[in-house]
Amino acid sequence: MLATSILGRLRRRDPGDAVLRRAARLTLVASVVFYGCRYGAGSSVLATYGLFGTIAAGSFAQLPGPAPQRARILVTSLPAVWALIAAGSLLAWSTWSAAGGMLVIGFVVAFAGVGNPRLVGLASAFQLFYILASFPPYQPGTLPERLGGVTLAIVLLAAAEVLLWPDPVPVSYRQRLAAAADGVAAFLDVAAERLTDPYTGPGGRDPRRERAYDLVAAIELGRNPPEWAPTAAGAQDRALRICASALREALAEADRLAADAPPEPMGDLTAARLLRSCADTTRAAGRTLAPGAPPVGLDDLDAAIGRAETAYVAGEGDGHDPPDVSRLCRDATALALADQTRVFAVGVRVAGGSLTDGEDTHAGLFEYARHSPWRLYWWQFRSHLAPRSAHLHSSLRLAVALAIARVAAGVLQLTHGFWVLLATLTVLRTSAADTRTALRPAVLGTIAGAVVSGGLMLVIDQPIVYAVVLPVTLMLAFGVGRLLGPVWQQALFTLLLTVVFAQLSPEGWRLAETRLVDVLLGAVIGVLAGVAMWPRGASHDLRHNATGYLGASADAVEQTVLAILGGAPPPDRALDRVRRRMILVDSSYCQYHSERHHPHRQQVNWDAVLSAGHHVVPGAESLLRRNPPGCLAGWPAAAVLLRDSAARLRSAYDDVAREVAHDRASGPRSDPTGCADELDRVRPLLSEADPQSVRQLVEVDRWLSGLADSVARIHPPIDSAPAGRRGVL
Repeated sequence: MLATSILGRLRRRDPGDAVLRRAARLTLVASVVFYGCRYGAGSSVLATYGLFGTIAAGSFAQLPGPAPQRARILVTSLPAVWALIAAGSLLAWSTWSAAGGMLVIGFVVAFAGVGNPRLVGLASAFQLFYILASFPPYQPGTLPERLGGVTLAIVLLAAAEVLLWPDPVPVSYRQRLAAAADGVAAFLDVAAERLTDPYTGPGGRDPRRERAYDLVAAIELGRNPPEWAPTAAGAQDRALRICASALREALAEADRLAADAPPEPMGDLTAARLLRSCADTTRAAGRTLAPGAPPVGLDDLDAAIGRAETAYVAGEGDGHDPPDVSRLCRDATALALADQTRVFAVGVRVAGGSLTDGEDTHAGLFEYARHSPWRLYWWQFRSHLAPRSAHLHSSLRLAVALAIARVAAGVLQLTHGFWVLLATLTVLRTSAADTRTALRPAVLGTIAGAVVSGGLMLVIDQPIVYAVVLPVTLMLAFGVGRLLGPVWQQALFTLLLTVVFAQLSPEGWRLAETRLVDVLLGAVIGVLAGVAMWPRGASHDLRHNATGYLGASADAVEQTVLAILGGAPPPDRALDRVRRRMILVDSSYCQYHSERHHPHRQQVNWDAVLSAGHHVVPGAESLLRRNPPGCLAGWPAAAVLLRDSAARLRSAYDDVAREVAHDRASGPRSDPTGCADELDRVRPLLSEADPQSVRQLVEVDRWLSGLADSVARIHPPIDSAPAGRRGVL
């Protein structure tokens, strides 16, 4: 009955047997390497580095992608592994040289992940390779054996990833983005139908709208594992982030159009025709995210945008005097949506490596795609060398903690001192709260494992017995233990180490005692480092970076409005500041979601806060493309309206920034004023202006209204009505 209960529990926690498959691959490779090196070649050095190379690369490394991609990452990482083992072996002559190397290498390895999430997944494994080699005995002559053992382990593990029980191909971020594109396209069709006939579709909530919002929510950076999220500095990952932002904005614009549909059927509106073209382009672009698909074409969308702009400027024969502001607002919203659709389509082309010189419409947004990967990496690396970078804090904290642990192990002359650093690496988290959470299972599991191991060593002192049970303990430690929980995992890992070292250097029951002391020392060092150095983790950095991000966004909005009114130059520098802030806040946001938080203390809607800033840059660039600086310089009434709207929007940004800075719950706010309602203040003057100026005023004010809408979505409406500006279909 007990065995059945345990098997049932394992099945529930690993329904696809993914953990057990990985554990089986690791067990087979580790057993082959260890037996072949220890008993076949008769070398303890080969066996030690082969076994721990398998464990580091197979268990501590978190690699994304399907099996062939993970195998390629493992093989291409070999030169870095060789360099780390060589450095550790050469610096092991002195405790202080080894600790100095640990400080430098620990920081570099951890901080290198700012440019590529795959390096983040390899960071812990890389740390282990240096840690293992940096301890006595100081034997540079054994370096070829050390490198040979690790190389054999990684090559066999890479082959096993592809050939032995490969995992099912996971859902990639590109596939999620393609699904979101399909959902948004379906809702664009709904919005087009509602514009031509508001009585079409279901009377309550439209399932296509709900599906679109669910699919777009799934591509948020914080909802994807760090190793999967497109946070690399390269052009493709940058393009995927822009694509996700463009889809979110396109969905919000479509929701505004659906909510502001005319009360009576009006035939085939220009906005509806443009929406249908946007739906087709979005759907086609999503399909081209699949590997090997041809790039999406932009000719049809560009033609539709051109026709819509021509009709918009001409007023499409409305004959209204003053102009039909409601219709102008709908057309301006449709054009803004089309801009976001084009941003998405160009971003998909960039992500597929198909950017050409003809893609100059969004040159500012995609200028990075014309630079080399090394330059892009350096830009992102430099951006994170900032006092409020969460990644910088985490890297420094880890490097200092490991260096202190290396000094302690050397000064105390611990026989298995690398266990101290391994415990520090296991316990230390990005926040003090997470470190304390990891401490309890590490200590309890080690105590339990040490007691069992010590008992076994007292009863059994034949190395052949431990050689026979090695595969069983490997499977228990990396399969069953991982599924049963941290305490079990730590206990079974302690048992595994006892089984291994009983064959390498038998020490009897004192080996379990040594393991317990080393883990306790390493855990204490990890806890002290977590408490002393930036203990609040990413939450404090996220609040600070988000506050600066919102402030920079507000500055960019004001500068854009002033430029259009002729009172300031184009806001290029202000937009660049927003982009730099975006890098830091995205990194803090991803790390924040990897930490534990008290459910009753999560008072800030971070998704909405970041979206309020993400809407600024592409919207401002698209706005300035159609409305050059100074286009409304000769219209005082428009200047009064836009300055007032920008000032109110700036106040809203400042209010949100203050709430975020103090981690306060967002208070209720009323729904923002719509574009048509806002323009009622200058409606009598619209007939006196030329049609082009009216169109430009409508478009600028519509942009400001959309930004106010995104800020208002951070707060629940006063009446808590579900419709609000987004409407209910």
